[in-house]
Amino acid sequence: MNTRQPTTVVFDIGNVLLRWDPRHLYRGLFEDEAEMEWFLSHVCTPAWNLEQDRGRDWDEAVALLVQDYPGHESQIRAFHERWPETVSGTYEQNVALLLKLRQAGVPNYSITNFSGPKFVLSKEFFPFLAGFDGVIVSGDERLLKPDPAIYRLLLDRYRLSAVDCVFIDDSRANIETARTLGMHAIHYPDEQVDLAAELRRYGFPV
Repeated sequence: MNTRQPTTVVFDIGNVLLRWDPRHLYRGLFEDEAEMEWFLSHVCTPAWNLEQDRGRDWDEAVALLVQDYPGHESQIRAFHERWPETVSGTYEQNVALLLKLRQAGVPNYSITNFSGPKFVLSKEFFPFLAGFDGVIVSGDERLLKPDPAIYRLLLDRYRLSAVDCVFIDDSRANIETARTLGMHAIHYPDEQVDLAAELRRYGFPV
């Protein structure tokens, strides 16, 4: 068990800092909720989207689906062309915590499963994403959480020690990998978790 007090905070981004869900976009494209859910579970599936997080080119990804589902071409293209609409905003309280940490001089990093081009786009809409001391974007590295290699890449690239880091993520699998590598970790599955209280428990000035 890691009992050393951490000095560095490592954030996930999707559903910790940004409110991401393709339904934010597709509720405006489908009149029927059941039809939308079928589309997201059979066409633009989580597994399909994950390959863009792994580094697959978006045009290639769209073309593959359009070939198989030509009747849904416009909705498929929307995932790529209207991607900013899949983000409804931020978790304002968590972004405020991040900014407090920065103001206090606390080193802050991110490991995120994110398409490289979409992360660049997101920084235009949400400038705080450009303020990390370092970011590991899965699509740029062709590695995905919870693969331990992506965590080790963060530690090696930025010369961090696992025992000095607390990692925050909405995925339990990602949290378990972080702990296995010796990091502290906070599971943030929803807004019922008081992230400020959890960080104060570790001694951070928030």
